[in-house]
Amino acid sequence: RYLEEQETVEFGEIHAFVGPDFIVTVRLGKASELGEVRQRMEGDPELLRKGPFAVLYTIMAHVVDDYGPVLEGLENDVDEIEVQVFEGDSGSSPNVSRRMYELSREVIQFHQATQPLAGALLGSLTEDGAHGVDPEVRAYLRDLRDRALRVTERVEGFRELLSNILTVNFTIVGIQQNDQ
Repeated sequence: RYLEEQETVEFGEIHAFVGPDFIVTVRLGKASELGEVRQRMEGDPELLRKGPFAVLYTIMAHVVDDYGPVLEGLENDVDEIEVQVFEGDSGSSPNVSRRMYELSREVIQFHQATQPLAGALLGSLTEDGAHGVDPEVRAYLRDLRDRALRVTERVEGFRELLSNILTVNFTIVGIQQNDQ
């Protein structure tokens, strides 16, 4: 989740263990609250009848939905840094360089946290992983995998943009030092 006041990302984990007629989840850290997911599933008995992969889909869809505010917060932070760097003198300040470094670390951590989800979804869609999974749930999981891939692509874009901004910042600092 994105913490607006600190302009940082807070990470947590959800582990899901799925069997033919059960699903067990374990939350670690500040992971997504799952109370909403439970209420949604209890309010949709038809989806619940589709088995544990339907529950897994609902949990993972909730997690991917929670990525949205994080993406928006990171994008806003990248935009702010870009403005600071291109304003000239303020771009060379140590605070901007430190903020770029910290943001780069968060983007890398977010990428590492989000990237495995698409692979896990792909594994659940293969013939071995999809055995006994309702065809409708398989379609939901496929759509969710596509959403997870789009998140990963956006995060990769942030990484690339930050790398370019860092290069520009070094160039600006070099020019300023040469002028002095």
